[in-house]
Amino acid sequence: MLDKISRTVRYLGQSMRLMVGVPEYSTYVDHMKNAHPDKPIMSYQEFFRERQEARYGSTGKVTRCC
Repeated sequence: MLDKISRTVRYLGQSMRLMVGVPEYSTYVDHMKNAHPDKPIMSYQEFFRERQEARYGSTGKVTRCC
């Protein structure tokens, strides 16, 4: 029962992060290890900054309506 609650909370947290556009670092790390083992893995800070720049541009301003 406790395992089921824990899993549900984890999935809800992941869903909330994806709804607001925060990518999963652990998914990125798994992908890099499996698909690109020869390439270095970014730190969480590098990953977060790169995703923000990809979404909002290097100026940090939103250039679309939504």
